[in-house]
Amino acid sequence: MISLLITLLSFLVVIAVLIAVHEFGHFWVARKSGVKVLRFSIGFGKSLWQRTGKVDGTEYVVAAVPLGGYVKMLDEGEGPVDESERHRAFNRQSLAVRSAVVLAGPLANLIFAVLVFWVVLVSGDYGIRPVVAAVEPGTPFAEAGFRAGDEILAVGERETPTWEGVVHGLLESLDEERGVSIRVREEGGMIARRLLASEGLMGHLEDTDPLGRLGITRGPLLPALIGEVVAGEAAAAAGMRPGDLVVAANGDKVAGWSELVAFIRERPGQQVELTIERDGETRVLPVVLGSRGDEGEGVGRIGAGVQVPDGFFERYRVVVREGPFEAVGSAIDKTYSMAALMLDMLWRMVVGEASVEKNLGSVISIAKAAGQSAEYGIAPFLKFLAQISIVLAVMNLLPIPMLDGGHLMFYLVEAVRGKPLSAEAQERFNRVGLALLLTLITFALYLDLIRLLGS
Repeated sequence: MISLLITLLSFLVVIAVLIAVHEFGHFWVARKSGVKVLRFSIGFGKSLWQRTGKVDGTEYVVAAVPLGGYVKMLDEGEGPVDESERHRAFNRQSLAVRSAVVLAGPLANLIFAVLVFWVVLVSGDYGIRPVVAAVEPGTPFAEAGFRAGDEILAVGERETPTWEGVVHGLLESLDEERGVSIRVREEGGMIARRLLASEGLMGHLEDTDPLGRLGITRGPLLPALIGEVVAGEAAAAAGMRPGDLVVAANGDKVAGWSELVAFIRERPGQQVELTIERDGETRVLPVVLGSRGDEGEGVGRIGAGVQVPDGFFERYRVVVREGPFEAVGSAIDKTYSMAALMLDMLWRMVVGEASVEKNLGSVISIAKAAGQSAEYGIAPFLKFLAQISIVLAVMNLLPIPMLDGGHLMFYLVEAVRGKPLSAEAQERFNRVGLALLLTLITFALYLDLIRLLGS
């Protein structure tokens, strides 16, 4: 119940803030250009709160349906305009002014994203050092030569202080025909390069756990140090004790806890030999593993938990912090990179190189992600807010009638022809755009419902 409440509140905050930013962009430029603004509304439908400005006469409204907003300007196409006010009508403005007013909404969202990223970078962005905990045999990362303990330092030209940087670096390197060059620091301290095959990379990165699909378990590399031992289970029967360090299984070296877990899960009911270190001595213990059902299949169990060394996670936590001036360039670069990645992904979906089913989402996806990011902390939530602001900007700039990009497309035609399209032609195009948008929204909702019911 609490999680659902957090999700709902986080979603409302995201939507309200980003719509307000977007519409304020239109509003501010319109006012500065001398256009009379009649109404500034956050949401649609019945008014929940309303106030009329004493100086400008603009109605400021918060409406019941928070899935959009609008700025209503004085316009002769909307109704009769008094002769004394015609110079303030939107339709009477020059092509440059009208274009600036329309462009201001998406631009405000991009500027907002830069500001949010700047705040996060100056305040300190927390993450985990990208140390590989385990590598699945036969996967792309295994074939590239990755091993447990490798720390990923850079993907292509992008430095990767955290796992988030690794994912972004892979997305930016999709077009590398010869493969993705990845610089790593091996467990012994040597710097090396690995070449990850780019073929089929897009399909893996579309997954909810892209790095897992590519074959690596995210670190840090937790040692296979035994903590709690459950009475009556396999570990206790074999004589294992808290503090035992498992260094090998069936004679093969165990790099860490996740590798030990994978080894045990694959051998339900089998007898295995675990080599442990205890009080400076090495011992080999025969262990008859237990078994339990997991999604219809039996998996091995040992009946022991992991012991986390004091200060272990703190050693792997990274704080990415920049000075106020340095952070400006980084925030702009981050916003530009994400916008470019989104455009690239949209194009790949159009030409069939990326899955529409995996990449298209509705307000359900946004709400779910908003709730998850809020539960992680303020910095993850702010970064999510910035990312959705970029999504809103890019989507609105698409040349689809009914969107800001559609209006800009009409203005481009007007600039080429020397006169605007007829009202009838614009209406026909708007109907097509509305039908397309409703189709996309419906399809996205359908996909999200399928995911929700299947989870």
